[in-house]
Amino acid sequence: MRVCLCVCVCVCACVRADHPYSNPAHNFTLVSVHDGLRAVFAGQDLERIPEEAWRKYGLTAKTLDLSYNLLKTLDGIQKFSVLEELILDNNELDDSSLQLPLLTHLRTLTLNKNQITDTEQILTTLKEKCPNLHYLSLLGNQACPNELLGTGHDDEDYQRYRYYVIFKMPNLAFLDSKPVTSQERKEAKRVGEFMKIVRPSAEVFQAAEKKPRSSDSEYTPLPQSQAAQGQHKGVFGKCKYVYYGKHSEGNRFIRNNQL
Repeated sequence: MRVCLCVCVCVCACVRADHPYSNPAHNFTLVSVHDGLRAVFAGQDLERIPEEAWRKYGLTAKTLDLSYNLLKTLDGIQKFSVLEELILDNNELDDSSLQLPLLTHLRTLTLNKNQITDTEQILTTLKEKCPNLHYLSLLGNQACPNELLGTGHDDEDYQRYRYYVIFKMPNLAFLDSKPVTSQERKEAKRVGEFMKIVRPSAEVFQAAEKKPRSSDSEYTPLPQSQAAQGQHKGVFGKCKYVYYGKHSEGNRFIRNNQL
């Protein structure tokens, strides 16, 4: 007996011509799978989630792929009430853009290659809004200190980051490119809270930029004022005292038979 599984793919233009975010070149792909719907809107230069997308698929789509767009806001994501997988790779989302609603069904979230810088903020948001998240990937963001980014980080920096993320989100089974091990969980419980990445605030950077800087030519290790020749205060002489170590504190702990 043979069992055939058919996957139906339909492509349709879903944005009205008079919609402010309409683009005749945008094709929305809807892929039907055995356990629900996978809505794919990848690579269409979208700056926000189109209204027609959540109107048509908000109540049925379990997977939403918005990768390779120009998203700067997630307004409308709250309409996808049964999402289990959300793919937001290669967009322009920053810390202020991640205003997520409560997504109790979400298990997989990928935010690779965006503009996320605040690790603490995003973890706090995800822990509150995505309580059942098991898979998370933040590669390609400043918030994720991976050595592949060429930002001067090494394996130890990345491992400390993993400990902190696992400590904050203990339900994670997979982080970035590899699964969470039992050893990592054990170590995260022990030292995770001390692995927090702390960065100076924006005010500190702004104050540093406003502070006038002296040129390198003005720096000198010598004192600002110098005494005239022949008027120095240095002293040269010979010391007649010879140190034998008789009153050394260390000698109290050394016996003669140990010498």
